[in-house]
Amino acid sequence: MGNLFCCIQVDQSTVAIKGNFGKYDDVLGPGCHCVPWFIGHQIAGKLSLRVQQLDVRCETKTKDNVFVNVIASIQYRVLAENASDAFYKLSDTRSQIQAYVFDVIRASVPRLHLDDVFEQKNDIAKEVADELEKVMCHYGFEIVQTLIVDIEPDERVKQAMNEINAAARLRVAANDKAEAEKILLIKKAEGEAESNYLAGLGIARQRQAIVDGLRDSVLGFSVNVPGTSAKDVMDMILVTQYFDTMKEIGSASKTSAVFIPHGPGAVRDVATQIRDGLLQASSSS
Repeated sequence: MGNLFCCIQVDQSTVAIKGNFGKYDDVLGPGCHCVPWFIGHQIAGKLSLRVQQLDVRCETKTKDNVFVNVIASIQYRVLAENASDAFYKLSDTRSQIQAYVFDVIRASVPRLHLDDVFEQKNDIAKEVADELEKVMCHYGFEIVQTLIVDIEPDERVKQAMNEINAAARLRVAANDKAEAEKILLIKKAEGEAESNYLAGLGIARQRQAIVDGLRDSVLGFSVNVPGTSAKDVMDMILVTQYFDTMKEIGSASKTSAVFIPHGPGAVRDVATQIRDGLLQASSSS
């Protein structure tokens, strides 16, 4: 019906290319337009002004001879003021953009090692964008954005890279574990040394207290009981302690038994041994 009345409708974000007997005449914007077909006017075609996206998958080789697939996303749109150039100058826009992307990627990636390709993907995207912008502006297109969305090396290369990374992490973990064990051993040794030192101080103080107590007992007994010597008092005290110890060993249900000479004739030997031991401890402390 629109053609019958020489009227056409152009949708929003779209332009129509009007020709006259096959020759370019005008660019029609969104809205309703009169195109009198009976005098040779006609619509040669329409172009969308929306941003379009082209995903390009390019296989190339890095400087260290690793083949990778670089996937680039090109976002572009037609410039309304240059719509006639976009319509008449390019026959296959997507294929020509793809050819330029291939050219730039295959010129830049072979200069980089594989690790550098991942690190410098933004620089590669910028090179692609600059080249496309320089070329496509002559054909009425604007390059909105260029992205390197993925870099895919061979599966075996991926596995090798993962193994290298895992080995490095295991090495760091082993070093940390060894360092932690070293710290634990050092702290344990320091604790044992401190414990032994304090135990030694306790034993020395205990022995000193025993000696001081015995000395006070001997002196007090000698003063209160005339005619007794220090040796007699010492023998009596030691014999008393001896029988007290035997009593404690016999009365306890879960005590390790200590067997020592306990006959009447051996009491003097026991007293001599205990006295000598206490005197040696006193002299050493």
